[in-house]
Amino acid sequence: MKTRLHYIYIVFLGFLLAFSLLPSKLHAQTRKVMNRPYIDQRLFHYGFLVGLHMQDIELEQNGYADEAGNQWFAETPNYEPGFSVGILGEFYLTKNLALRLIPTMHFGTKNMTFRNELNRDKQFMTMKSTYISLPIDVKFSAERFNNYRPYMMAGVNPVYDLTVKKQKQLLLKPMDCYLEMGLGCDFYLPFFKFIPELKFCYGLSNILDKNRSDLTDQTQLIFTESVNSAKSKMIVLTLYFE
Repeated sequence: MKTRLHYIYIVFLGFLLAFSLLPSKLHAQTRKVMNRPYIDQRLFHYGFLVGLHMQDIELEQNGYADEAGNQWFAETPNYEPGFSVGILGEFYLTKNLALRLIPTMHFGTKNMTFRNELNRDKQFMTMKSTYISLPIDVKFSAERFNNYRPYMMAGVNPVYDLTVKKQKQLLLKPMDCYLEMGLGCDFYLPFFKFIPELKFCYGLSNILDKNRSDLTDQTQLIFTESVNSAKSKMIVLTLYFE
């Protein structure tokens, strides 16, 4: 699955290159009747979204070992798709710029595997997450041609995990903030605007909680002690309807 993530990054860069070359291609096409020609000129317009996402967590490991020589390493071997739903509010700034507020809920799962380098033992942990997020994005759109208009976006996304609970191996903090960037395209249909978007979200803070006073079994502390920090990541494919 890690290799698949690399493919997704390559596809993203490919779309970014295509976006930069698109304006020169548009002038060679025949113009058609435009659907909803004035929707982008409204001061405020809104819609809703559904989407899929994959959660990842990047761990900084330090090779800590206990008195018995047990040394654990953690990794995320695979990803499970999660579900996203929310609403979109977009404010007109200029002809090519808009400010977006997108209250969203993300329902997903992180799978982790812990390996003991001494005896090759393994332990598994599944962390379910329900994020409430409020992305604040700036949207830069190319010139509209016929009934589509590609764009790029970037912004910050504060999130809060409603389902954080005490775990035997690792405990994560509920608060985080993502830096996000992506691209998409507005498709103007006769009765609404359809907008697919792919974006990458990078956590800015260390969400590993090192305070494990809740543990009664002190042998479980080695999992927390062997990790210096944890940063969250997400890849989100969103479908907006406006």
